[in-house]
Amino acid sequence: MEPVLQLEHISKSFPGVRALSDVQFEMRPGEVHALLGENGAGKSTLIKIISGVYQPDSGVMRVGGQERRFENPREAQSAGIATIYQELSLYPELTVAENIFMGHAPKGRLGALSWGEMRRRSREILDSLNIHDMDVGRKVGTMSVGNRQRVEIAKALSLDARILIMDEPTAALTESDVERLFSIVRLLRERGVGIVYISHRLQEVFDLTDRVTVLRDGQYVGTKDVRDVTESDLITMMVGRTIDELFPKLKADIGETVLEVRDLQRQPSTLGVSFQLRRGEILGLAGLVGSGRSELAQVIFGFTPADSGEIKVRGKTVAIRHPGDAMNLGIAYVPEDRGQQGLVRPMRVRENVSMAVLKELSRATFIQRRSERNLALKTVEQLRVRTAGIEQIVGRLSGGNQQKVVIGKWLAAKPAILIMDEPTRGIDVGAKSEIHRLMSELAQQGMAVLMISSELPEVLGMSDRILVMREGKIAAEFSREEATQEKLAAAMMSTVPANGSANGVVKGPT
Repeated sequence: MEPVLQLEHISKSFPGVRALSDVQFEMRPGEVHALLGENGAGKSTLIKIISGVYQPDSGVMRVGGQERRFENPREAQSAGIATIYQELSLYPELTVAENIFMGHAPKGRLGALSWGEMRRRSREILDSLNIHDMDVGRKVGTMSVGNRQRVEIAKALSLDARILIMDEPTAALTESDVERLFSIVRLLRERGVGIVYISHRLQEVFDLTDRVTVLRDGQYVGTKDVRDVTESDLITMMVGRTIDELFPKLKADIGETVLEVRDLQRQPSTLGVSFQLRRGEILGLAGLVGSGRSELAQVIFGFTPADSGEIKVRGKTVAIRHPGDAMNLGIAYVPEDRGQQGLVRPMRVRENVSMAVLKELSRATFIQRRSERNLALKTVEQLRVRTAGIEQIVGRLSGGNQQKVVIGKWLAAKPAILIMDEPTRGIDVGAKSEIHRLMSELAQQGMAVLMISSELPEVLGMSDRILVMREGKIAAEFSREEATQEKLAAAMMSTVPANGSANGVVKGPT
């Protein structure tokens, strides 16, 4: 079968960076082909070449057997290539139908837009994807992330796409949305659409894809049938070494309580939460999307102050009305959305690292540039941030290195309590291991860490103690020794406590 997409000897450089070197890739019609690699491996550059955003310095690309070189994304679309990026490119104030046909709306007589035809064809496309519950007249901005993503897929099909590139499509989806997405992908595969699938979640690769191509440091490592490889094989291909300890938990002396919350209330997501966090402890907080985990962190840090309840820091009752209060008490917060809440992406690494300690780095109204530079250099070295230098724009770093900059920013403030919300979401396995090791080292040095994560292996691998949230409340508590994936899942999803207790808190056997 002739490949629908073929790239040979593709190379691409940017000032000071060799992004791709002699890379190859091939995809057949009706194939879901995973493209894997650590952040910075060259995946994004390659898909931008396929979709016409970049042009290669050298090499050949063939689409449907014909050699092509796209000067812009519109040329790629005309050739049947559509890309769905992690950051969805829809217009929130426009309807589903208007978004699907943006730029190529059907026209009637005299060249006027045919709104009725647009709605009819939008309905046909959605029905062809077994999406029967979506109103084509609804504004996209009022819809869930999962539904907006389905609009993106319908938009691609409206362009008669035969090649669909999906970049981290499940990163922000609920479990039910993921299943619906997988159903659509399988349906498209049956119709002969070739799908390039990029994901850091290796289980998705085994569940959904046919073949996998791995890049490392901008170079082609290999292509394998998914049935012929294991997760360990793929990790070794991606990082160039075996990661024996993805969760390098170091032994730490757990000391006195440094943070205590009692009956914390903030409607509608924090409903009478109580817990303690100790010095040197990594306290894992698990729960389904919507259980109130992130909202609890935001209450503690003062983004959304509590309606009632009590917060104690080092045994003293405190009032946290805004993040400045939390910072003054030695609390730091690494948010779930590093791009919107953790970084100023157009600014430099140096400027982002110093952001939480500008007062300490300033005299009168002037920032001491030498001190700021020294801080940034120390952070880059300590956290092994892969960057061209501290003057690099932080938005141009890989996801894992952006996360390191966020962590470095807060470590500069020398906190005693560190809240980490989804600390490794959307980053590769190598960077995950490094962040896990850093987290463990910080706890060993006496920092108290509250870690919120949707990944149960991460919660089990890194936590000294685990709390499970459900419907805004603490539903269960487990020690490291008694916790299992099955017990956590049961506590997260159960409508009644596993032990039948009235207060809803489940504890493992003592």
